Amino acid sequence: MRNLLRLCPLLLALALLLGAQPAFAGKRVALVLANSAYQHAPSLANPVNDGSVMAKTLKEAGFDVVDSRHDLSALDTRRVLRDFADATRDADIAVVYYAGHGIEVEGSNYLIPVDAKLERDTDVYDEALSLDRILVAVEPAKQLRLVILDACRDNPFGKRMKRTIASRGIGRGLAQVEPTSPNTLIAYSAKAGFTAQDGDGANSPFTVALSKHLTTPGLDVRRAFGFVRDDVLKSTGNKQEPFVYGSLGGEDVPLVPVKMTAAAPAPAANPQADIRRDYELALQVGNRAAWDAFLAQHPDGFYASLAKLQVEKIGAEQAHAAAIAKAKQAEAERDRLAALGAQKDAQVKAAADAKAAEQAQLAAQKAKEQAQQQAAVAEQQRVDLAAAAPGAAPASTASTNVAALTPAIAPADLSRSVQTELGRVGCFSGQADGNWNTSSQRSLSQFNRYAGTKLDVKVASTDALDAVKSKPSRVCPLVCEHGFKADGDKCSKIVCRDGYAVNDDNECEKQRAAKPATAKRVTAKRDDGDERPARQRRQSAGAAGGYGAAAGIAAAAGAGRATGGGQVYCNSGGCRPVHRGCRLEYRGGGGPGNDANAEVCY
Repeated sequence: MRNLLRLCPLLLALALLLGAQPAFAGKRVALVLANSAYQHAPSLANPVNDGSVMAKTLKEAGFDVVDSRHDLSALDTRRVLRDFADATRDADIAVVYYAGHGIEVEGSNYLIPVDAKLERDTDVYDEALSLDRILVAVEPAKQLRLVILDACRDNPFGKRMKRTIASRGIGRGLAQVEPTSPNTLIAYSAKAGFTAQDGDGANSPFTVALSKHLTTPGLDVRRAFGFVRDDVLKSTGNKQEPFVYGSLGGEDVPLVPVKMTAAAPAPAANPQADIRRDYELALQVGNRAAWDAFLAQHPDGFYASLAKLQVEKIGAEQAHAAAIAKAKQAEAERDRLAALGAQKDAQVKAAADAKAAEQAQLAAQKAKEQAQQQAAVAEQQRVDLAAAAPGAAPASTASTNVAALTPAIAPADLSRSVQTELGRVGCFSGQADGNWNTSSQRSLSQFNRYAGTKLDVKVASTDALDAVKSKPSRVCPLVCEHGFKADGDKCSKIVCRDGYAVNDDNECEKQRAAKPATAKRVTAKRDDGDERPARQRRQSAGAAGGYGAAAGIAAAAGAGRATGGGQVYCNSGGCRPVHRGCRLEYRGGGGPGNDANAEVCY
C-alpha cells in the first residue's frame, strides 16, 4: 500500500500528460492541387510554387499521405479527387489545399482546371469543379475536414465570358459558404467578394503565413488561422484579409499533436487569456449567434465592450440590407403602377414611398459605415494591446469606454479620399472637396462600368475606397474636348498644317476655297412718267449723239403719240426733252448739218 501511494503522483502526472494530448492524433491525409499553366488564360506565377511549399510543410508535419499534383485537366482532377476520397475513409483528419483560379457564379464557387475555356457562363458546370465536389472528397474523415483555397485572384475568365442570361451574377473572388457537414472548415485567402494578392516573391502572402503557423505542434487550427490572418493583413497593408467559414466544437483541434515530454508544472490560470481566446473564436465565426454566446459567457469588461461593437456592426449591416430590399420593392411598385396607368394619387403615393425608402437606405448605409469604422478602430486597439501585453488586457484599459471611440475616417474625409482615388484612376476630374454630389456619383458609376464592380454610388464607402485603391493605373478612358487628343494621361491640342483645319470628327481636313458672294442682279426701275417701252428708251438715249437711220427709227417709234412725254430731241447742239404737246417726226437723212428728226407742235 505504501509503495502504491508513492506511485500515485507519478501515475497522476502520466494521466494528465496523456489527457492533455489532442484527441486528433490518428491518421492524417492531405491533397495538394496547384494550377499555373492555364491553356486559355495567362499563366500564374505562384500557384505551383505555393503547392510545393504546402506539400513540404505537411510532409514535415508527419502526415500519413500527402498527394501533390499540379496543372491538372478537369478529367484528371476528378480522378484524383475520387482516389483521395478512398484514402479519407479511414482517416481522422483530411486536408485539401488548392492554389489557382477560382470563380463564383450565382453564389456557387468553382475551381478552374488548366484546360477550361469558359467561353460562356454556363460552361462552369461542365469545365470547372464545384467546391461541393471537394467537400465530398473530404467528407469521410472522422474528426476534421479542412479545405484551404488560395483561389481568390482577379480572374480573367469572368471578364470575358459571355452571359447567356443577363441577370446571372459573376462576382469578384469567391462567395461566402456555410458548410453543412459538422467539423468542417473552409479557409479563403481573402474574404468573400474580395481578391487576393500574389505578392512580390515566389509565394503568395497567404501561403507564406500558412507554412509558418498551420502545422505548429499543439496549436488549435482556429488560432492558427487567426495568426495567418494577422500576418497577411500586416504584409499586405490591410488590403487582404483571409477568412474561415464553418465551426468546430469546444476542444482544441491541432493539425499536429504535441510531442510527449516530461510533465511540467501547470502555469497559473490567466482569465484574460481565456477571454481573449473566446473573443478571437467569436471573431472568426463572425455572426450574431457567436457574439451573443460570448456576451452571455463574458457580459462585462474590455472584451465585452468590443463584442457589443461587433454586434452593433452586424445589426447595422442587416438593417442596411433590409433597407435596400425595401427600396427595391418600393421602386418596383412605383414602376408597376406607372406601367398600369394607375390613378395619379396612387402613383404619387408610390413615388413618395420610393423616395422615403431611398432616404432610409442612405441613412442605413451611413449607420453601417459608422458602425464598421468604430468596430475597426476598437479591433485595432485590441490588436495593439495584445501585442503590448500578450494574453491580457491591462487593468487600465478594461474600463475603457470603447463605444465612445470616434470613427477612423470622418464621412467628409472618406468622400474626399474616394474622390482623390477616382481622380487618380481617371474617373473624376473635379475638385476633391468631400462633397459627395451628382458629379461624384457619376464618377463612381463610370468606375463600376470600366472596373466591373457593383459599388453603391449613392454614398462614399470604405468598400469603394478599397476597390479604387486596388487599381494601380488608369481605369476610365481619357476623354478630351473637341480640338484636343489623348496623349498619355493628358490632352494635347491638335495642330493641323497650313490649309487644314480640325473637323467635327477631331481630324485634320483640307479647307475648301471660299466661294465669292453672288452679285445681286440690279434691276433698273422704269420712271413712272416715262411711258415708252424700254427698247424705245434705249434707242432714244442712243440718239443723243447719233444721226441717220438710228435717229429716224427713234422718231418713227414715237410718231403716233400726241405728246412728247418722255421723248428726247437731239441735234448737233445737244439733246433736250420734247416740249409738252409736241412730238418728234422723222424727216429722213441725218448727218452733220442735216437733222433726221423734227419737233412738231400742235
